[in-house]
Amino acid sequence: MSSQTVLDLSVERRILRRAQVETKTGFKRAHIYNLMKEGKFPKALRLGVRAVGWDSAEIDQWIADRLKERA
Repeated sequence: MSSQTVLDLSVERRILRRAQVETKTGFKRAHIYNLMKEGKFPKALRLGVRAVGWDSAEIDQWIADRLKERA
């Protein structure tokens, strides 16, 4: 088992609501949705008629990828 697989198994996946995603990324709602429309941000999951959320693992990976680009 590779270290990447071990890392993936040890991360607790949860559904993050928009306010949590804003806090983690530092982006506001409009920018998040613009990035999603451009295919540059993980897509939201429909939770109900008026509720959406994001997979925490996808958001964490997106942040890690942005930090790698910077290096």
